[in-house]
Amino acid sequence: MALFELDEHSGIPIWIQLRNRLMYLIDSGHYKNGDRLPTVRALAADLNVNYHTVNKVYTSLEHDGYISSKRGRGAFVEKIAADDDGIDISGDVILAEGIRQCLELGMTVEDVKKRFSKALEGFEQ
Repeated sequence: MALFELDEHSGIPIWIQLRNRLMYLIDSGHYKNGDRLPTVRALAADLNVNYHTVNKVYTSLEHDGYISSKRGRGAFVEKIAADDDGIDISGDVILAEGIRQCLELGMTVEDVKKRFSKALEGFEQ
């Protein structure tokens, strides 16, 4: 299996697929703290995606505390291990992205709360 496999026919946007894959590679230890990630241009060329798509991914990962960018040097893994309750931050990121997508669909915050509660009930059984 290739390090990065993107599915253009998936309902998940390419940038989210790439971001989730990089998060997994960092969380699983494939990339460790201090490791340099491929440059935005190199990764875009390797995956045959737009430069701005990869740049958006790196910006998102930096915002979420996975990497840090150093102008002229590249992007480096700088993962914060876990938040105060010991839950990995990537779970929070995934939940936040799901909520953001629901809101983009036109759902209200109240709609999201109701559906989330109903979905959780299914897992509690």
